[in-house]
Amino acid sequence: MKKKTLTHLFTWLFCLGSATAFSQTGTITISNNSNTTINKNIYGQFAEHLGHGIYGGFWVDKSLPVKKQDRIRLDVVEALKKIKIPNLRWPGGCFADEYHWRDGIGPKAQRPRMVNTNWGGVTEDNSFGTHEFLELCSLLKCEPYVAGNVGSGTVEEMSKWIEYLNSNSTSTVVQERAKNGHPEPYKVTFWGVGNESWGCGGNMTPEFYADQFKRYASFAKDYPGARLKKIASGPNSDDYNWTEVCMKNIPQYMMYGLSLHYYTIPTGQWGKKGSATSFSESEYFNTMVNCLKMEELVTKHSAIMDKYDPEKKVALIVDEWGVWTDPEPGTNPGFLFQQNSLRDALIAGTTLNIFNNHSDRVKMAALAQTINVLQSLILTDKEKIVLTPTYHVFDMYKVHQDAKYLPIKLDVPDYEVDGKKIAAVNASASQDAAGKIHISLVNLDIHHPITITTALQDIKWSAVSGQVLTSANVTNINTFADPNKIHLSNFTGAKKDGDKLVVTLPAKSIVTLELN
Repeated sequence: MKKKTLTHLFTWLFCLGSATAFSQTGTITISNNSNTTINKNIYGQFAEHLGHGIYGGFWVDKSLPVKKQDRIRLDVVEALKKIKIPNLRWPGGCFADEYHWRDGIGPKAQRPRMVNTNWGGVTEDNSFGTHEFLELCSLLKCEPYVAGNVGSGTVEEMSKWIEYLNSNSTSTVVQERAKNGHPEPYKVTFWGVGNESWGCGGNMTPEFYADQFKRYASFAKDYPGARLKKIASGPNSDDYNWTEVCMKNIPQYMMYGLSLHYYTIPTGQWGKKGSATSFSESEYFNTMVNCLKMEELVTKHSAIMDKYDPEKKVALIVDEWGVWTDPEPGTNPGFLFQQNSLRDALIAGTTLNIFNNHSDRVKMAALAQTINVLQSLILTDKEKIVLTPTYHVFDMYKVHQDAKYLPIKLDVPDYEVDGKKIAAVNASASQDAAGKIHISLVNLDIHHPITITTALQDIKWSAVSGQVLTSANVTNINTFADPNKIHLSNFTGAKKDGDKLVVTLPAKSIVTLELN
């Protein structure tokens, strides 16, 4: 009886992850030998006409008792300005290839209505269109990234949209823009030539799409002060042939970037993805395995791009990424509303570390999606607002935007579940214009704190401070009733030991350090 009791006690202590008894160790080496900048656009966002992302998220009813400009919700704007989102992708997603831009200009009462066939079959009233989106970007102080319609649109339609946005001539379409309230050109530069052309954007072959890209791009004209950065619709996940064909068949001078879409599906199966809030440790581990596949995807797609573009002139743009779970019970399944747990924050930190570490090729990305859809930064319910754990990761990581990338090597313990192993810790580092070093570390192990000793080669520093994001359980979430259950805290687990940095990462945590 006594032996059984001791066994149960040991098991209980193991699950708690006692810092004293079970702390593990690892080492990291950070070098100052780099000429690469972490492009701020890696920290971009995505807003599609889907569920309550636009309507009820950014664009709210006139009667809602919150501060607004027109119908743009300003507490949302201020929250996103705080984390310095650099770009916003719109209007989709799958919606982009059924969207006709002329439906979204002119007097709102006269705009035609349409059925959103991709997302819930709801009526789209087009009250949020081109001018409203660009006003939103102006308020956010971010770059607009427009996805043009290749699937159901025409070359002329896309060409005229660009002229409407960017020309300073006296053409009829420019006069129409002025009549609609904006005499000056918008000077939009990021331009997606279709979306997911392998799937909802037209079910094309890569060979057909490459020819379509060249055709559409030929008539997507540059205007004064607005040289287009044309982004090709790239591969789905591990479709390496798509990348090969596009890089081989599309001239580099026509293409600013090639997109990549990959979602972390907890189960790895589209039919039953798994719950956002209720999952076992085994399910959590498998989710992290699927998240870490991003490293493999970026590496292999980059290697193909290197064959055709060794100077890395064409950017890899991961403009849809994030965790995708089953919708919350009781919600419209076509609206893709899911809660956001500490697990999702660990996914965000890990993925952003991967992008930072591949910043020689990855120049832009977009989390899917900003508000109320998939792995959101913000959740809203009428006048209520919640900042998710993922939001706090972007707040922590904004220090890496446009900073010098510092190469990093890790020797860290494994996190093992059911006989399978992954590296327990991942990290990235940068140096900002003021000379400050920032190191972001993620401990995926839900039981064990891990002490990391860091060698900083040719880097002088004297003091360290930091922030940490963690919680008692990886299933914890912020809710409208308890919006600050998971929040940023000052981190005191790092110290200087001679010329080395020693940091103890709590279990299941994200930490960003600043070295002065």
